[in-house]
Parts: sequence; structure tokens; C-alpha cells
Amino acid sequence: MEKVGKSKHRNDCMICGQELIYFEDYKDLECMYCHNIFKSNVTCLEGHFVCDGCHSMDAIGLIENYCKETDKTNPMEMAIELMKSPSINMHGPEHHFLVPAVLLTSYYNLLMKKDMKTKKLAVAKMRAKDIKGGFCGFYGNCGAAVGAGMYISIILGATPLTKDSWGLANLMTGTALLSMAKIGGPRCCKRNLFTAIEEAAKFTEEHFNVRLYDYENYHPVCSFKAKNRECLKTECPYFTGSSGGYDG
Repeated sequence: MEKVGKSKHRNDCMICGQELIYFEDYKDLECMYCHNIFKSNVTCLEGHFVCDGCHSMDAIGLIENYCKETDKTNPMEMAIELMKSPSINMHGPEHHFLVPAVLLTSYYNLLMKKDMKTKKLAVAKMRAKDIKGGFCGFYGNCGAAVGAGMYISIILGATPLTKDSWGLANLMTGTALLSMAKIGGPRCCKRNLFTAIEEAAKFTEEHFNVRLYDYENYHPVCSFKAKNRECLKTECPYFTGSSGGYDG
């Protein structure tokens, strides 16, 4: 086997950044994103494989495709895996879709309703297009928090005319937003995403008795901080490790 020399991250593994290794023989490999099986002769040192289609896909398409195909149920784990792709920027409006996408995926995978999941992801994709970049600072409402509220709105079928579901969708947004505001700025799409997912998991268990993941013990430790010029460092709850931490 032959090692491929390192140059920039896009030439190495999209998942972990390790060097790629080419093998003489082709074998069946499962794509880390779409989970389809392909004949290939290349993985990274850790065994990760990404198919050509997912490697060249844009952020929104990658998120939707991954969520449609995965059977995973931990939304934090899914979000971290997706954010390691170079298709997803350090900051950007793709996070406004990423939040509801992984939450919907977790919820419907737990309920074993894959057909419903696919339909709901399409709704979230359309709605997320209306949440502009910079929404947090210019409109006083972070798109990740709106994404959490969107998730509740979609699973409940809320509209401007519904009663209880309207209240719960807005309560979800407000709950996530309050947690983000208490941490303070400048903005960080990773930090706000982590916060939105954690608050949504608590909310889902409290109101619907569905446990998306073990949020008390599964606490991500940010692996993206070196890319963020405005990182809050030790003032960010995801900067350093804690008991039960996960290297995200």
C-alpha cells in the first residue's frame, strides 16, 4: 500500500484529516456519509471512506443525504460528524438547516419512521433557506435557536393558527436562545449548534418523553476552536473537557 503525502485537509480524510492510503485490491467500503457500499481501494489511516458523490456535494445536500440514510440516533454525534466535512464552513447558514436536520433524524429514527423522516427533512430544508446568515447579530435571533424551534414546529405540525404546538415551537426557540445569550458573543456557529441541540434534547424529553441522547453525560469538547478567530476559549462551555466529554 502507498501513503498519499499530506498537503491540505481537503486532500486528506474529510472525517478526521488523516492521510489517505491506497490499496492494490478493491474492496467493498461503506461511505461514512450516505452509507452506501462502493468498490474502492482508498481509505484513511483510521479506515474512513467517503464516496465521490458525497465528497463533491454541497453542505445542504450533504446534510440532507446523510440524515436520510443514517440509522444513528444521537443528534450531537451526527452534527459533529457532518461538521468535520470541508463542505461545512466554520460559520455559515448551513448550520440553520443542520440543527433541525439532526434533531428530526434522531427523533424519527428512534420512532422507526424513516419515510416520515424523509418528508420532514424536506420541509426543514425549505424553511431553513429563509434564515439568513448573520441572523443572530442583525436580527437578535440565532438561526440555530430558530432551527430548534423549527424542529418542534415540524414534528407537531404547528402553524400560525395552532394553539399548543405554536406555543411549544416558540418556547423551544426561546429556551435555546436564552442559553446562548447567557454565554454571550461573538457568535460561534459550533457553540450555538451544540447549545441548541442540547436544549432541544432536554425539551423533547420533558414534553414528549422521547430521549434523543444522554445529554447529561455526553458533552462535546470542541475540536473546531483552532479555526475560530473569535473563540471565547475558557468562557465557552465546550472549550475544555469535563466528565463524560466527547471530542467533537
